[in-house]
Amino acid sequence: MTPFLFIIILLAVWRLTHLIQAEDGPFEIIYHLRKSVGDGFFGKLMDCFYCVSIWIAAIPAIYYGYDILSKIIFTFAFSGGAMIIEKLTNKNV
Repeated sequence: MTPFLFIIILLAVWRLTHLIQAEDGPFEIIYHLRKSVGDGFFGKLMDCFYCVSIWIAAIPAIYYGYDILSKIIFTFAFSGGAMIIEKLTNKNV
């Protein structure tokens, strides 16, 4: 994986995580999804940036990882990078 590709994936993970966790989405799609899952497990999961970032980061990590260890490391790297971006851009965190 090139550094450029890593950065692009990292930004995509942050953007998608932020959309799911903090925004209503286009045409309030995310709002209605969040409302439909309620206050249960998935509802609470969608409210936690850190939780959502792990699941979102796992998607490209599984695709680009070449063995189980690299898939785990990529998941944590993408998620951790998204968390850093969130800390830098969100004054409430």
